Amino acid sequence: MEAATCSQRLGFFSPIDSEKATRKSNGFVSLSRRSNKKDQRIRLCNSRTSPKLGNFKLSCCAKNARAIDSEQSYALVEEPLILQKKSQEIAPYLSGRCIYLVGMMGSGKTTVGKILSEVLGYSFFDSDKLVEQAVGGTSVAQIFKQFSESFFRDNETKVLQELSTMRCQVVATGGGAVIRPINWKYMKNGITVWLDVPLEALARRIAAVGTNSRPLLHDESGDAYTKALHRLSSLYDERGEAYANADATVSLEHAAAKLDLLDVSDLTPTAIATEVLVQIENFLKGDNGMMGIGRS
Repeated sequence: MEAATCSQRLGFFSPIDSEKATRKSNGFVSLSRRSNKKDQRIRLCNSRTSPKLGNFKLSCCAKNARAIDSEQSYALVEEPLILQKKSQEIAPYLSGRCIYLVGMMGSGKTTVGKILSEVLGYSFFDSDKLVEQAVGGTSVAQIFKQFSESFFRDNETKVLQELSTMRCQVVATGGGAVIRPINWKYMKNGITVWLDVPLEALARRIAAVGTNSRPLLHDESGDAYTKALHRLSSLYDERGEAYANADATVSLEHAAAKLDLLDVSDLTPTAIATEVLVQIENFLKGDNGMMGIGRS
């Protein structure tokens, strides 16, 4: 019932400066849930074969590879169970409060947000998608081009205002949502979590999928990675302090280190979602000194 109410209310939200834009007639956009399976990587041992020991070393390499593959498969099976257990532990203390994910573009807010909503039994909303819906289904990149960034930000604020009146939601916010203090006022009705991803990792992700959907990256020159890294660095300088206002921070570098991973790209979305719940739990424990006492 709560989800239906959310959909109905946001489906008919009118954009600011609506005379400049059209609205979709079918209301709320239903977002599909996708399950991304992480590719398993096998580390092959470095073997310098010799006439006498070559076969033995190759045999050891195969055994080690199978052992590593088995460990990774076991970890992938365990991760959803760990996430489920943590969600059951924390759910009673959330008291229906919304979770707002903030962070740079490409930090995984939508992917992780969908996982969190599923395990918590919450609804999921992507604030960028809601703005697009309000402006007649026009993409964010097109809104920036056809209207202006200010027009987009005004509608983004309106969306966050509407969302702040609801409960039991995970919201993936746009990368620039943090720059307006009024947006923090609305998001602080829930719990805000910053997904802190190293800029180099973000640049690799964005370069791999292209920058066409990233309006703030269009004017940069150079190859995709260099272009993304340069612009991301500038944006981080502008927004870093704002992101730090979040109630909880999930550092992917720290999360990877906890799991003995050398690269944050080896973290699965499920592992990141679990770390989000761990950091929310830490926040709640420190909120007025005990779990369960906080904003409602």
